[in-house]
Amino acid sequence: MTSPRDLDRPARPLTARPLSRGDLRLLVLSLLADQPRHGYELIQLISDMFVRVYTPSAGSIYPVLAQFEAAGWVGAVEDGGRKRYALSALGQAELEAQREEVDAAVHRVRDSARTITKANLPPSVRDALRELKHALGLCHGRWQDDNAAAVAEALREAAARIRAQGR
Repeated sequence: MTSPRDLDRPARPLTARPLSRGDLRLLVLSLLADQPRHGYELIQLISDMFVRVYTPSAGSIYPVLAQFEAAGWVGAVEDGGRKRYALSALGQAELEAQREEVDAAVHRVRDSARTITKANLPPSVRDALRELKHALGLCHGRWQDDNAAAVAEALREAAARIRAQGR
């Protein structure tokens, strides 16, 4: 979760590596544990995590899937002319054996995605977000139900407007 202090820190430039060494493999393992997926779907999910500022290439995803398949961690089934990869029992065992590393990688990826996303916000938006978080922090523990409902509604409306502009 981002704290108001996080917004005061200088953002990491986009040129920084979005993923640490080995994190893509662990992230793919984690995503396949959720449900079977196509390679393209994995690319899109990871891209969405980074709000499309970073998108892994097919040349990085498909070799990982091929390695997983060769190791017996996933099985691939033809699905509409594409392969759908599913974690096998061996892959599930590998996931459990690497649980700490996988969880740490997912955490690093989320932090990296948040940092890259913030770094790519226009300064005026970043400043306004900082002001909002500060204002919310001032109300800590002193929310009235009607106040909280009004603030929540205003935030939902702002989110809807932002989503509508992004289309």
